[in-house]
Amino acid sequence: MGLPTDMTITWYGHACVEIKLADGKIALIDPWFGNPLSPKAADAVERCDLLLVTHGHSDHLGDAVALASRLRPAWPAIHEMSLWLARRLPGGNDQVTGMNKGGTVEAAGFKVTMTGADHSAGDWNPGAETTLYLGEPVGFVVELPSGYRVYHAGDTQAFGDMALIRELHRPDLAILPIGGHFTMDPVGAALAVELLGVRNVMPIHYGTFPALAGTPDRLRAALAERGLGGITVHTPAPGGSIGG
Repeated sequence: MGLPTDMTITWYGHACVEIKLADGKIALIDPWFGNPLSPKAADAVERCDLLLVTHGHSDHLGDAVALASRLRPAWPAIHEMSLWLARRLPGGNDQVTGMNKGGTVEAAGFKVTMTGADHSAGDWNPGAETTLYLGEPVGFVVELPSGYRVYHAGDTQAFGDMALIRELHRPDLAILPIGGHFTMDPVGAALAVELLGVRNVMPIHYGTFPALAGTPDRLRAALAERGLGGITVHTPAPGGSIGG
């Protein structure tokens, strides 16, 4: 299956991704619009119906709390993050849905399944006296009303249970980090594509800083080395979109 015409996916640099449906509904994932590549500021975001954050690092949690306070989206989150958010958002428990890996919730017309990810998740408390724990890192499979399924892996290395994500959730498009250093590099991402069985992949989490040195061309080369040269690698520029 290729990309459907009833949605667009826009990459705003780093791991910040927008999924927009034909009816105008918008899901935002890891909304750090303050990243150096983003052409859009958080203050310019006018709509968000569904908000997802893969883990509590500041380059993924980013502008999420401010956006959620202003736009009041539904926010399914891993249990520990949901407890923290419920005390900080105007909507509290009415806005946030706590869940965990393996669970599925329906929100704002989307079906959201939480998957595992192999990474870390702590960041500084405001006083910097210790780290703030907001639950384990996760990924999300987001099913659109059409049945099309988008897998945002969050920050992770390649791991064997991606084969289970393939078997259980059958994603059509994988959004995968390729930068290396903090996540898998293009070689690891090529293995992830094979494990997931997808025909379409959109690389993220690269080029933001010098340490994130992986590139889409290196991903294409790694896919070819695995005999996966027929995979379509979608590479919009920051602010650019695919689908639609």
